[in-house]
Amino acid sequence: MTDEPYEVIGADRPGRWLVACDHATNLVPDWVNGGDLGLPPEDMERHIAYDIGAASVTRKLAALLDSPAILSRFSRLVCDPNRGEDDPTIMMRLYDGTIIPANKTANAAEVEERLRRLYRPYHAAYADLANKIAGPVICAVHSFTPRLRGRHPRPWEVGILHATDDPFSTAIIDACRAQGWCTGDNEPYAGHLPGDAVDRHALQPGRPNVLIELRHDLIADDAGQTLWANRLAPLLSRVLEQSSL
Repeated sequence: MTDEPYEVIGADRPGRWLVACDHATNLVPDWVNGGDLGLPPEDMERHIAYDIGAASVTRKLAALLDSPAILSRFSRLVCDPNRGEDDPTIMMRLYDGTIIPANKTANAAEVEERLRRLYRPYHAAYADLANKIAGPVICAVHSFTPRLRGRHPRPWEVGILHATDDPFSTAIIDACRAQGWCTGDNEPYAGHLPGDAVDRHALQPGRPNVLIELRHDLIADDAGQTLWANRLAPLLSRVLEQSSL
């Protein structure tokens, strides 16, 4: 992989949106256990390693919104940029029934190196990009597995995660449901965690924001990714235009 732990696209685009993909890739830097977390390739292709389809949706959506995007360049299993530094799940040792061998034995110094070389530069670039936008609106793009092991199937096509009493996210949920999409309100899981990416770059600075979760079987190929980017871009633009933000 490249040395940069993030990718910025369209930094000079004029749109207000900043589209972010925290879990864009399943790449493991070669300096982390020789570039191998000890998992078989099929596990590195699962949702535990990255958000399937989310990177392509992010690129397409940002282009349609004529706005910049930032994407991670390291697997969430190396360290999770959508967690606060003091969150114990920032480096998962067990995820959806799978033990992560290289994480199970990682010591504090190894965790700190991952934070220093990956997590902090990603968030510094994220903050810098947001600060260069006049009136930025943060749009975080994620995807979720249709079913966790041993759990019930998840019926939602799209989920909007948000903090308590957020009229902007509520308006987006209403707009999604008006399209006939099965839309989760803080589903398939609850909204933001203290110190997560949206908390850090949107809630704390007081910026409008939305976190979009797409069921990954719907965006597993280019056709699905294009479809959902084309669906979401005009909806987001319309809701923002109709708001007083």
